[in-house]
Amino acid sequence: MKNIFKDIPRSLKEELFEDIIVSQNVKIERIVSDGHTSPKEGWYDSELDEWVLVLQGEAILSFNDDADKKLQVGDFFHISAHLKHKVSYTSKSEKTIWLAIYY
Repeated sequence: MKNIFKDIPRSLKEELFEDIIVSQNVKIERIVSDGHTSPKEGWYDSELDEWVLVLQGEAILSFNDDADKKLQVGDFFHISAHLKHKVSYTSKSEKTIWLAIYY
């Protein structure tokens, strides 16, 4: 048995992406951010729908055609396929732990 809050490195040079479950129709991933943000240039443009949940920390998602969404512990958000977005902020005072489901 694994624990979503365990085995997190103390220092993260880059965001940590870990697959939890991958199947033909769904992918569940743990993401750990430590003040990380998306690159300034470009946008994420996923072929799949994405549902994200913040389990710890906080973050701001920015969209190319909509207002920013601030996510705190327990907040979740659905990102439709091809909705261009980026992470413009994650907490620097504690790690932000995300659960992301792609389908």
